[in-house]
Amino acid sequence: MILIKKGHVVCPVTGTDKTLDVLLDGNRIIQVDSNIEVEGTWLSEKNVQVIDASGLIVAPGLVDVHVHFRDPGFTYKEDIETGASAAAKGGFTTVVCMANTKPAVDNIDTLKYIQEKGEKTAIHVLQTATVTTGMAGKEIVPMEELADAGAAGFTDDGLPIMDEEILREALIRAKELDLPVSLHEEDPLFIKQPGVNMGKVSESLNYGGAASAAEYVMVARDCALALETGATLTIQHISAKESVDYVRLAKKQGADVHAEATPHHFTLTEDAVLEYGTYARMNPPLRTEEDRQAIIEGIKDGTIDMIVTDHAPHSREEKEKPMAEAPSGITGLETSLGLGIKSLVQPGHISLMKLMELMSKNPSQLYRMIPGAIEESAPADIVIFGENEEWIVKEEEYASKAVNSPFTGWKLPGKIHYTICGGEIVYKS
Repeated sequence: MILIKKGHVVCPVTGTDKTLDVLLDGNRIIQVDSNIEVEGTWLSEKNVQVIDASGLIVAPGLVDVHVHFRDPGFTYKEDIETGASAAAKGGFTTVVCMANTKPAVDNIDTLKYIQEKGEKTAIHVLQTATVTTGMAGKEIVPMEELADAGAAGFTDDGLPIMDEEILREALIRAKELDLPVSLHEEDPLFIKQPGVNMGKVSESLNYGGAASAAEYVMVARDCALALETGATLTIQHISAKESVDYVRLAKKQGADVHAEATPHHFTLTEDAVLEYGTYARMNPPLRTEEDRQAIIEGIKDGTIDMIVTDHAPHSREEKEKPMAEAPSGITGLETSLGLGIKSLVQPGHISLMKLMELMSKNPSQLYRMIPGAIEESAPADIVIFGENEEWIVKEEEYASKAVNSPFTGWKLPGKIHYTICGGEIVYKS
């Protein structure tokens, strides 16, 4: 048993925002009260580990519904075990993995392989399946079979689905299965070279870049398809102000459309490429300050439903290649909470409660999970952290195999003290 004493509970499910004690027994929360004592009570006869959470936040475990664990096929970058360790260190108790592995998750065998490895980790690892076979955009996978086998949703993340007839049919079938489809929106027509915004920075580097239109023309199309089919659709890692506007409009029209924002897109702009080089190369790219502010406004008004990391580990050797040859993406699991507090909560854009909603409740609901809560009978999946307690991001301390982050060396708030999953301490600082 674990007794968490005097922590400030912040729970977006119950609305609780006050100091309480929380008692865990096995994989469940069995009591939440203002003062739970061990001595002189029935607990004195039990083996109770007491965690003094005075001055710390106690919240439901974080949920990241957009990660790449690179397994199978690219395990020199990351594997399911190291990815899960990075998640636990970042305060996450549940993750949803993308399907662009090698082979891609377009078949039952690959899905089962990942699920079985995920079950051996200390956290909850869910797996999506692709929308199309081999992510080629030409043939829809056996969605019903993959759903029956436990696929959490469908996505060709990493590649856009250009054929709108294929996508429309996939949305209709996903609607019948009551599962979400998540889309990577980048039309190659508007991309000269990927990973860097087409604008002043790409011009200064003599690098073609990717225009924001690459994203928003597809967002407009797919919001319309979501409205027409009634399917649950997510716009992944939104980066352009026009995209935010289209999602906002689609929601007003009644479409079941959702949007993700990453910490790097609401923290950095294209100028970061000049400072961090390939460590700031990503798809979709970092864009302008106007785009960054539009993302923050979308978070504030509910247009953007969730914060995800798009955790994309790469080897040092790959990232040290020239801009045109290096892969896109950064690691993100271990810095996400800190960046959310630094870029959104501390400037007063949103409350900590709202941040927990974006990082736990909403992503859980999108992927048809029961959101974690700090209440009796709820799963014992909890993160304990110091909201304003600062820590330094150190390369040698990453739990991930990869170190490709522009945030290495940054001082961030939100130091995580404990991650508890299924009633077990899976990370302790």
